[in-house]
Amino acid sequence: MPSVSSKRRFRSHASPTPAAASPPSRKSPRHCIAATPNSVPPVARRIITDENQIESCETVAVKSKWNPKDGEQLRSVKEVLHLSTAPSTIVCRKEEQDVVLGFCKGSVEHEKAGSLYICGCPGTGKSLSMVKVKVNLLNWATEAGLPLPDVLSVNCTSLSNTSDIFAKILGLHKTLGKKASGTPLQQLQNMYSHKSCTKSMILIVADELDYLITKDRAVLHDLFMLTTFPFSRCILIGVANAIDLADRFLPRLTALNCKPTVVTFRAYTKDQILKILKERLNELPYTVFQHQALELCARKVAAASGDMRNALSICRSAIEMLEAEIRDSASNLNALEEKSSSEQNLPTALEVVNKQELDMVRIDHMALALSKTYRSPVVDTIQSLPHHQQIILCSTMKHFRGAKKDSILGELYKSYAAICKSSLIPPAGIMEFSNMCRVLNDQGLIKLGQSRDDKLRRVTPKVDEGDITFALQGIRFFRNCLQ
Repeated sequence: MPSVSSKRRFRSHASPTPAAASPPSRKSPRHCIAATPNSVPPVARRIITDENQIESCETVAVKSKWNPKDGEQLRSVKEVLHLSTAPSTIVCRKEEQDVVLGFCKGSVEHEKAGSLYICGCPGTGKSLSMVKVKVNLLNWATEAGLPLPDVLSVNCTSLSNTSDIFAKILGLHKTLGKKASGTPLQQLQNMYSHKSCTKSMILIVADELDYLITKDRAVLHDLFMLTTFPFSRCILIGVANAIDLADRFLPRLTALNCKPTVVTFRAYTKDQILKILKERLNELPYTVFQHQALELCARKVAAASGDMRNALSICRSAIEMLEAEIRDSASNLNALEEKSSSEQNLPTALEVVNKQELDMVRIDHMALALSKTYRSPVVDTIQSLPHHQQIILCSTMKHFRGAKKDSILGELYKSYAAICKSSLIPPAGIMEFSNMCRVLNDQGLIKLGQSRDDKLRRVTPKVDEGDITFALQGIRFFRNCLQ
């Protein structure tokens, strides 16, 4: 009878494993990555295995830390966020652009004149969208084999006289023969009243249209009436910030049979502002802003006006706050080196810390920039509060982040006590805490519900997180609250 060891040997020989028979020619990706320090990182592995996402993955792989002390990088960041820099892609206005482009396509295809009025608050992408529409219209006409429309873009604020717009429109028409008599408006009216040899349609984009409103409003009415003549070639698009302009003049334009189609550009929401900012910043090969900083900017601008121009300006201002902090840090470090030249390691350590902290625009930089643009009376109230009441507001901000809309006083006290502990500040007792919450309730900063047991009273925040950030930025316990 064979021994146990021989049985094991026989069994092993009887059923050899594939690994023993033919060793693998290469290791699995997981083993390769763990094998050497120079192995391909996970992002690069996705590039190899997912051919459809090569471009986006490469972008993620090369993203590096931003160096705000590099003048060229600083200039590039500010240029990307400048109002005069047109983004490579226009996001969040596709629906409105499709409506305007569809209107223009129909007019060109059927050679039919018409008018359209675009309204919306400042900074909602009206003018930028019109640039995109003009390019798409010309591309579409070329592909469809249709005559390209002549395009006239006029900023009405640049006109020395409001009636000069008719001379600009007349200049697009290639008139033959001797020069006609009469004013430019009369010549256009005469031309559109008779069949003309002119084949091309004319797209007129009149920006800042409300500037044409004169005392008798004749220029505005005459401009829209050009689209009503039997042989008119005009596609008129008026753009203005006045949302009620159409309501004020619509009855008169309706009576003149030149009622325009109205397209309204709504104010940008928080998510839209955040998406536009990220789209611009994605063109850079490095990360400039903390996500929380961009989110704070988007939330505050959306709540105030939805003006994208303000959001860009505030982001540039936040970069200037970082620049100022770098200058102050360098000045303090130089002073420290002069004071204690014998302590060689201290300046070096401080320099490393500063480099780690000052390589990105943080939420406190953004809060400072926002405070320059917006100033709420609530901020002054928060800044005048006693120390512990400010900590309660901080704990409220941290406690209610996410989906929570209300909580109980006992749970809020735990958050308050945790912030006090992390800041080495002795917390108040539960009874004193409850009394302070009543004071904050009376000032409208929080809302307290009713209950016989104070710990079970419902608590609801009544202050915007941005206002708390403005008021308490730079305070030690506030930094602990953000962690």
